[in-house]
Amino acid sequence: MKIAIVGCGNMGMAFAKSFLQYDLVKKDDLLLIEKSIDRSETLKTEKTGVVVDTIGPRVGESDLIILSVKPQDFNSVFESLRDVIQPNQIILSIMAGIPISQIQEKLNHPLVVRAMPNTPAMLGMGITGFTAAKEVDLANLRRVENLINATGRSIFLDDESMLDAVTALSGSGPAYFYYVVKAMVEAGRQMGFDDAVSALLVKQTMLGAYHLINNADKSLDDLIKAVASKGGTTEAALREFESGSLSDTLIAGIKAAQTRATELSKG
Repeated sequence: MKIAIVGCGNMGMAFAKSFLQYDLVKKDDLLLIEKSIDRSETLKTEKTGVVVDTIGPRVGESDLIILSVKPQDFNSVFESLRDVIQPNQIILSIMAGIPISQIQEKLNHPLVVRAMPNTPAMLGMGITGFTAAKEVDLANLRRVENLINATGRSIFLDDESMLDAVTALSGSGPAYFYYVVKAMVEAGRQMGFDDAVSALLVKQTMLGAYHLINNADKSLDDLIKAVASKGGTTEAALREFESGSLSDTLIAGIKAAQTRATELSKG
């Protein structure tokens, strides 16, 4: 398989390195298009693939073209891409907020898959929601799914509009997690720990709690109850969270992210 990646920032390179790690593409068959001269030089030094700074005829030789430019940069690349794209090529867009119909129209090309990954994909631990135009057949959809899964896990959605919810929940989700971790580390600092000790206590707690969620045959409510003894310290903390409507605030924030994603997709 030959793959071209247009835009080689963190997410584009997360895909590239995962493909190479799992031998899904050879370096000579991985074309990296990066307009930034400094970034291009760095990529050439890393020897991750064949690096060029403009969209040219070689892009038309790829089986799959991944669009990983910033959404606001799409207008500056679609004309060049439209000139070289071939009828049988699959377009995989990981640009936030640009719907399949708009990509099809601007590229004059029907075979478009749209995906929303998240930053843990850089470690091969991401989760990606994806959907596809009706013109993409099952065989090609499975090929794309296999590539996406190199960055972690994926979930297919029949309804493209649900990608706005994916954007809000898992796409933006790492930031919510970091926000909570930051608050917990600050609480530890205020209680007398230095930053390093507080961070270690919180990070290892989060890591262990994650594994318990994945491996314990218990609901989240049961896991909470297992820690929160009646009249104990955890119950005191949870009572404070509830009085401040922490859960409602988090849910409202995530819904606000969904609303914003929908606004962006409508231009």
